[in-house]
Amino acid sequence: MAVTGTAWGLYRDLTAGLTTTNVITGSSSGDGQNILLVGVDSRTDAQGNPLPDDVLRTLRSGAESGVLNSDTIIVLHLPADGGSATAFSIPRDSYVDIPGYRKDKINAAYPATKALKAEELVKSGVSQKDADQQSSASGRTALIDTVQNLTGLTIDHYAEINLLGFYNLTQAIGGVDVCLKAPVDDDFSGARFAAGPQTISGADALAFVRQRHGLPEGDLSRIRRQQVFLAAVADKVLSSGTLTNGSTLSALMDVAKKSLVIDSGWDLLGFARQASDIAAGNIDFMTVPTQGGATNERGDVVLVDPAQIHQFVEQKTAPKEETPETTADAPPAAATAATVNPAAVTVDVGNGSGGTGLAAQVADRLGGAGFQRGTVENSVSRSTSVVRYAQSDGDEAAKAVAAQLGGIGVEQADGVRAGHVQVLLGTDFANTAAPSAPTGAGSPSSAPAPTSEVNAGGVPCID
Repeated sequence: MAVTGTAWGLYRDLTAGLTTTNVITGSSSGDGQNILLVGVDSRTDAQGNPLPDDVLRTLRSGAESGVLNSDTIIVLHLPADGGSATAFSIPRDSYVDIPGYRKDKINAAYPATKALKAEELVKSGVSQKDADQQSSASGRTALIDTVQNLTGLTIDHYAEINLLGFYNLTQAIGGVDVCLKAPVDDDFSGARFAAGPQTISGADALAFVRQRHGLPEGDLSRIRRQQVFLAAVADKVLSSGTLTNGSTLSALMDVAKKSLVIDSGWDLLGFARQASDIAAGNIDFMTVPTQGGATNERGDVVLVDPAQIHQFVEQKTAPKEETPETTADAPPAAATAATVNPAAVTVDVGNGSGGTGLAAQVADRLGGAGFQRGTVENSVSRSTSVVRYAQSDGDEAAKAVAAQLGGIGVEQADGVRAGHVQVLLGTDFANTAAPSAPTGAGSPSSAPAPTSEVNAGGVPCID
């Protein structure tokens, strides 16, 4: 009774101080829950109050007064059966149709429609402060509608956190573990880090997830930073007893009150019970497929195909089928992959598909899974993709790599160095991984981005 009473008291205190917004109109009808997570770069707190200048300097906020940027857009899918959760990142420059507005970058959905509604309210006699508050619901609704149209998922709940909340969150949980392949020194974001594993929090954590200059794929690389960081946060909060530590829990509640906005119909207590079942390693982070970049009247944009994204999301959220029993002579691929230490395997990638940049994309994808990067080059043209291994090593590492690439074939081959596997990409892989860009939206400037996954178990080294 005492424990129940304490828990109810904490829940009542939290919900009483949270900022809510009435933006959810539907539900997923028993197919699990889909939560839209939005990170905003603004100069106000959750209640719309301006942040002090000293706080803004600490946050290194680049947003001008009154400007709101929704730079992080993630859909978290929690399956109805309580299995692994999946988080889909949407690039902020994705060129999409925004209902009631126009075709634009997806990060314009929230601020642009909010600004139009605020202007309308001010003209009707509403004060500027009240107009800013009331118009936020219009902006959030427009973003929700845009995301639903793009992914095919119905959004059940909405959560928005600002820079101040992100800053305070990392400090409340004692920092987050990350790992970089190389040192960085970026004046734009303030990111200055050594190579290797390290624990970051506060302003450093913000700089880590905001850097895009000097990274191989710009904003797509930044998305990977965000995914790795959020996976580490989830790992720390859900697996290390953080939520049973009274002082830490109190600090997290304070962060939520100051910086979090959620939809008004969300039962947080019920969600907390469900989230407690998501053990470390059971959240997969991935980016929706893209079709390269272009420059048009809206500037530099990322091309996306809603039909392709619908198919991708549907595949990743489909209920997992039961794994059939296997004989001792044929162990399942997952069991084989689990016995392989990726850090002990160097992967050489040869591109024989004829597609531009595909070898580098695959190397980045495997590097994100923990494999060591070997040579990356073009190879003799071929139609079938394969992973080759040295006879002295056996096929376990090759099967683990093949599993990361959708289950392509493996074979033993002379000339593959011990401790290495060789990936040879054929036209079959290019046809699957590199769909052509749509016409009429500008000329694509790069190959499609890989949709590699980040898992909440472990700390992969990234760019």
